[in-house]
Amino acid sequence: MSKGVITITDAEFETEVLTADLPVLVYFWASWCGPCQLMSPLINLAATKYSDRLKVVKMEIDPNPLTVKQYQVEGVPALRLIKGEEILVSFEGVIGKDKLLSLLDPHLNSN
Repeated sequence: MSKGVITITDAEFETEVLTADLPVLVYFWASWCGPCQLMSPLINLAATKYSDRLKVVKMEIDPNPLTVKQYQVEGVPALRLIKGEEILVSFEGVIGKDKLLSLLDPHLNSN
């Protein structure tokens, strides 16, 4: 099981996200996006903290227009928490650690 953030493309989206056993946090970013660089450590933290309950992938928006359009990503950084075909969380903009964890926790608590 991977503990890190996996970089994916449009072509890999279905395999890596839609058919995954775990909920998947998709992090949309761009190389030219300053705020995205602030979010990267948080995305890595989520991948580590929830490694047993969450898969984390990142997708650069410019080379992957199909997924960006399908998930209506209008600004970066953007997050989508997806389980199967369902979007559990949709968020755009920079957030802090507490906010990120509060978005994820309700969907990941394994009781």
